[in-house]
Amino acid sequence: MKSLSQLDNNIADFIESTFTKFADKPAFSCLGQTLSFAQIEQKSKALACYLQQHPDLSPGDRIVVQLPNLIQYPIAAYAVFRAGMVLVNTNPLYTPREMLHQFNDSGAKAVIILEDLLPKVTEIKAQTSLKLVITTKATDLLTQDLANAPEDCQAFNKILADFADKQLLPRPSNAFTDTSVLQYTGGTTGVSKGACLSHKNLLSNATQTFLRLQDGINKGEETFICPLPLYHIYALMVSTFIYFGRGCLSVLIPNPRDMDAFIAAMKPFKPTGMAGLNTLFVGLCNHPEFKEVDLSQLKLTISGGTALTTSAAELWFEHTGCTISEGYGLSETSPVLCLNQPGKEQIGTVGQPVEDTEIQLWDEDGNQVEEGEVVARGPQVMNGYWNMDEETDKVMQNGFFKTGDIGRFMPDGSLKIVDRLKDMIIVSGFNVYPNEIEDVLTQHDDVLEAAVIGEEDDKTGEKVCAYITLKQEASIDDISMYCKANLTGYKVPKKIVVMEELPKSTVGKILRRELRCA
Repeated sequence: MKSLSQLDNNIADFIESTFTKFADKPAFSCLGQTLSFAQIEQKSKALACYLQQHPDLSPGDRIVVQLPNLIQYPIAAYAVFRAGMVLVNTNPLYTPREMLHQFNDSGAKAVIILEDLLPKVTEIKAQTSLKLVITTKATDLLTQDLANAPEDCQAFNKILADFADKQLLPRPSNAFTDTSVLQYTGGTTGVSKGACLSHKNLLSNATQTFLRLQDGINKGEETFICPLPLYHIYALMVSTFIYFGRGCLSVLIPNPRDMDAFIAAMKPFKPTGMAGLNTLFVGLCNHPEFKEVDLSQLKLTISGGTALTTSAAELWFEHTGCTISEGYGLSETSPVLCLNQPGKEQIGTVGQPVEDTEIQLWDEDGNQVEEGEVVARGPQVMNGYWNMDEETDKVMQNGFFKTGDIGRFMPDGSLKIVDRLKDMIIVSGFNVYPNEIEDVLTQHDDVLEAAVIGEEDDKTGEKVCAYITLKQEASIDDISMYCKANLTGYKVPKKIVVMEELPKSTVGKILRRELRCA
């Protein structure tokens, strides 16, 4: 990849130059089907032409892509960039309530979504600015089915067929600092915020991260296993930018929780690289058929999203002979700030800062200290939060982004994350924000107050635990079902405890820390 001083003008230029360089190489594989860079180029161009020529869409409009790990995802994402529009990544597991907030906050004009999820869109569409709904089935690219889409929708396959011979219109000359992706994240307030990631942010971070990993990513030679969702900034960066930019093959795993299918998808390949987190590493190693996967070429394993445990790293090395390089970052930093050098990892740390990244540790007054809040400055740090200047001002100071994490530097310059200032809970690498769960719980007719904390969990790192007081007698099962109807699965409390009274400060603020010590 190019140096930071040689970056493309925008992501679309980067994508199109990559398509040209590696046209005949395999790009993405899923469900037993592999498409080349040329095939991805043709399909993404057709979809981009359709978006450009749609009467209700204009350059700069926000387009939601709400898909699991299918080849349709990179086709859709690259099409959005090539059409001169802004990608809004959305979790396919979101409930209608969660979708409504994200769609309206972003002002999205269109959504590209799995047809199975269409009832959710139908439920909320009238309350949004959506002008276009494009649906796709999981098997669309396998069957080439040209059947019409459901009412008031457009079919993904039919668009690709109808616009196959069309030519892209000239794109507006995006400024390097223009927003290219809205990556939604949360905060201590529980308000979901869109991190505005520019062309500069993402292209810079792709180069920064590659420079740390370059010995393990040879041009056009690697096969990368991608079980983490592409709508998450971690997998988006590694697969659709870094490995893609080097002309390498990414094998997409639609549902990594199905270990049988996961391993079956790996068997036809000789993986050279993989990204994951504790639960995936441990789950694979404990599966009886994992030994049937040919891992003789595996040389690079990356971990992020949640702290890598020593036991998981040791187990992975025992089964694969490959070390794990843990990194650290956030949606607001595109995401990588620090990353262990492969083969020279210091387990328990997140490695040294990547190129052109300045990390400092601050106390509450902004003074540098030996152990304090991790703050970061570099070309990968976001422009700010979408339409939230006050929230942006809270986390940005003198060009530094305040992460909310507590860290200290080791003697070799590696960063160790000690604790979190935030009350955020991390479940299998996904951020869960207590206030959002508390808000849902207290909307239940029988719940008076709620406090949510994270507790350690062997499988998911942390689990969501809710402590509530009641207005009247109520069924815990009923409250749990209410949460399941209004929250994505990983956000649903795994434990609900009824208390007479929640611990509070003298001014009446609920003290979550007291619950952690209970």
